[in-house]
Amino acid sequence: MNGTEGAGAEAIPGAVAAITGGIERGLHLGSQVYVSRRGETIADLGIGEARAGVPMTPESMVTWFSMTKPSVAVAVAQQWERGNLEIDDRVADHIPEFAQQGKHAITLRHLLTHTAGIRPADLFQSDAPGDAYWEEVIEAICGVEPEDGWVPGERAGYHLTAGMTLLAEVVRRVDGRRFEHYVREEIYEPLGMVDCWVGMPPDVHAAHGPRIGTMHHTATGVAVPLEMLDEPAFMARCIPGGGGRGPMRQLACLYEMLLGRGERSGSRILSPQAVEAITARHRVGLYDETFHAQCDWGLGLAVDAYAFGRHASPRAFGHGGALSSVSVADPEHGLVACVQTNGMCGNDDHYLRLSEILTALYVDLGLAAADAQGRDKPFPSVELPLGDPDTAESPL
Repeated sequence: MNGTEGAGAEAIPGAVAAITGGIERGLHLGSQVYVSRRGETIADLGIGEARAGVPMTPESMVTWFSMTKPSVAVAVAQQWERGNLEIDDRVADHIPEFAQQGKHAITLRHLLTHTAGIRPADLFQSDAPGDAYWEEVIEAICGVEPEDGWVPGERAGYHLTAGMTLLAEVVRRVDGRRFEHYVREEIYEPLGMVDCWVGMPPDVHAAHGPRIGTMHHTATGVAVPLEMLDEPAFMARCIPGGGGRGPMRQLACLYEMLLGRGERSGSRILSPQAVEAITARHRVGLYDETFHAQCDWGLGLAVDAYAFGRHASPRAFGHGGALSSVSVADPEHGLVACVQTNGMCGNDDHYLRLSEILTALYVDLGLAAADAQGRDKPFPSVELPLGDPDTAESPL
């Protein structure tokens, strides 16, 4: 079932062909794509299947994984603007228990730029129910020892989940609201992202069940559904580093707001100055010890990454999602593109897949010549822990 639903496929034929080719190769069952330029929708598509036998549509509520992280960055920037924190505050200024094990010097900036050196905390898993889940996770992160010899800010290593969880806890402590409520009330609802969640309540899950798309392992050539990620109890957990869900057309609203200098459709989320701050390079030229490549970083956003394609401008910013997806805004072209594929293939196949789709998109839109080579960028090489589909472990 390789059909296409939605509008705009004729505007991005090369990108659609790249996605369809991935379906034929078994890299994914389907994909959801949203593209806009200067706030005008160009394509809003569902391609292939959301899960076996169910068509992908633009309304499907797909897995974001780490594309959730920019929502945390925006929340932190809001609290920065409101005078409730400073980017160079120590984490322990807001979470005193974090200072244990010699972590007192780590700042919010270190977390936002993935230079904190607490990657071992990403390995912690909790099956505790309800509020106990969050408290258990925070306690475990606070108790972890920093990586041996790591000087915060001088080395880089992407943190899968722990850094964003701590930042979300800082937002909770300075604002008073749990992050899953804060992000809905202060970011998603004002932007019209009404079907987006970082911690989906069970009654919402029950109401939207038929729309929920499934992620799959595809690295072996056989699509194995990660059904654990779709279970109501799992989706109810607030996982700021990778637990977001919603349609790509709505995730794109966040990026359209950033390109709109903090405003979209009359809703101001950030000041222009805050947008400039979080999308500028704050980490430059450092080798990332998780991705095994040089990657530049803003405050919670990747800048000019490989997965953005060969023709993205040096100012393009955004974020990927674990071996499956990418969301990007390119200020020089007024372009927003959010692409989710529902197959977690191997590292090389995944990054080549995204680069092919995004590179074709620029050609489709006349932003690059068909024969243009574009710019070489560092190629990431990381195998994220995918988890066992028969257990409750998460590939976030």
